[in-house]
Amino acid sequence: MRTSWRSASVLGVVAALVCPAPTVAVSQPHRESAARPFGADCSVYVEGSRATAYCHNPYIDTDRVQLHVECERWWDVDADSKPVELGPTGRATLSERCWKEIRTVWVSHLRRPS
Repeated sequence: MRTSWRSASVLGVVAALVCPAPTVAVSQPHRESAARPFGADCSVYVEGSRATAYCHNPYIDTDRVQLHVECERWWDVDADSKPVELGPTGRATLSERCWKEIRTVWVSHLRRPS
């Protein structure tokens, strides 16, 4: 069987991709903390004027979680829970309320390297 120039160049490219040239190992700065997954899993429930968040941290780095509640009425004071530091496998329940209706609820996260 005769090989054409086009087939030969395709075979050369495939061979170069399959069998790359040897590489030299170069030491890189340690960047594991930036690549690690982070953030506690939080479920937020609103019942009437009370908001509750149940958080669990499945990761290695400590997560500082805080519940924030924004009230619907202009005269109602918005509330932020006390921050809680969740270590690996840590769990926490955060709760806050408004006098009347709740507009929005969210949980903030802050990484604390362990």
